[in-house]
Amino acid sequence: MAITHDSGLGTLQKALKINLDSKIYGTFAEIGAGQEVAGTFFKAGGASGTIAKSMSAYDMTFSDAIYGHLKDKRYVCQERLDSMLDHEYDLLIERLNEKRGAETLFFSFANTVVTLNYHKNNHPHGWLGCRFQTEPQGEYHDVIIHVRLLDRDTLLQQQAVGILGVNLIYACFHYFRNPEVFLESLRDNIAMDRFQLDSIKFFGPAFEDVDGRLMSLRLVRNHFSDVAIFGPDGNNVQPSDILYKKNILMLRGRFRPITNVHMDMLENGLMQFKEESDVDENKILVLIELTLQGLRSGEDIDEKDFLDRVDILCTLGHTVMISNYVEYYKLVSYLSVFTKLKLGLIMGYPNLEYIFEEENYKELPGEILQSFATLFSKNIKAFVYPTLKDGAILNCMRFNPPAHLTDLYRYLIANNKIEDIYHYNKSNLNIITDDMLSLIQTGEPGWEENVPAEVAQFIKDRCLFGFPCVVIPKKEESNV
Repeated sequence: MAITHDSGLGTLQKALKINLDSKIYGTFAEIGAGQEVAGTFFKAGGASGTIAKSMSAYDMTFSDAIYGHLKDKRYVCQERLDSMLDHEYDLLIERLNEKRGAETLFFSFANTVVTLNYHKNNHPHGWLGCRFQTEPQGEYHDVIIHVRLLDRDTLLQQQAVGILGVNLIYACFHYFRNPEVFLESLRDNIAMDRFQLDSIKFFGPAFEDVDGRLMSLRLVRNHFSDVAIFGPDGNNVQPSDILYKKNILMLRGRFRPITNVHMDMLENGLMQFKEESDVDENKILVLIELTLQGLRSGEDIDEKDFLDRVDILCTLGHTVMISNYVEYYKLVSYLSVFTKLKLGLIMGYPNLEYIFEEENYKELPGEILQSFATLFSKNIKAFVYPTLKDGAILNCMRFNPPAHLTDLYRYLIANNKIEDIYHYNKSNLNIITDDMLSLIQTGEPGWEENVPAEVAQFIKDRCLFGFPCVVIPKKEESNV
């Protein structure tokens, strides 16, 4: 039976529907934005049928006493949310399982949130999670989300948390069999310009087939967030957790597939980045970025093709970012929210040409100068990999911007904002990624030598990128 999304239900209607379901029963623990989620269930009526307990431990001493001490004292984090869910759910099962466990779907909802401060100069965000059963006395499941709150009013942010919390609980019991419908339902009754959802994680036996990489893609593709990140294990990670106070080095590309050129760019770009006096080698995070634009083939995105690329990148141990930022200055603006340390951008020579095309900045009041104020701000540096064109090697020293931008370009060079990648393998300059893809898809030889050996074997073993695998049928065992 297909799972359909009833988007017509209001927030109070969702809460009431749960309240009237005699099987669903649980607890609420909320810190940082009032008790808006539990409050909605109380306002809907019939809450005694749903709420076993509602509480909030705002004081840090009380919070630590109940949920344990935090190592880094960041109370709005997944670690605190996990400890809240563990404590409240275990207590619920301990006290009520014997009495009513045979006919009840137990749940514990928790959130830890920071809303807008008095000076309106912080970054409001929060973690929300629900631990729930899909059958009486069954194993529990977790769904955990991270949201950035975008309203410029504290009361509106509290209201947003209330709506999102109700949507999450409702989805856990009605849409857990279809994660894509689950995700879409989280935007019910709330405008998308009020929040960004940049991380969603599913745990438990009902979610064994949920692919964290695809969920990361859907967060960006479906406009829940401009950015999603996942680690080499394929699991979605919350951006602020991994980007916080890091020297970030980023390479953008389509990686269809990753070639020796990309590997050379990464290796030598990283080597030069480490040589920067204001870069701490112990704080470097290397990110591989795929943009939505680079993933599209026509109007939509081929999820199989996306997973082919990601399988290889993750196998090589990379952390991958998916973004909706076509322009580099928007990417830099986003990253600068999480770290004030130096950022490095590895780019090919064609990208250097692209960022000097004024047509790309017509929507900005200050046009190219406004974009460059962000792109080449205090702690940003671009490392440019050369290109071979018509027998000539093109690099920073051979780049000729439009005449009226020449002085601007010279300023960036003189102030160490743009630098050539000096040590590179010249033989790699003959590699054209699109040609490699064509050779792979037709099964013609010659592409293997232009990609890392482990990548070539991976493509052949898994028939990636349309590689024409020959399936040899197993011989039938003879009866003896």
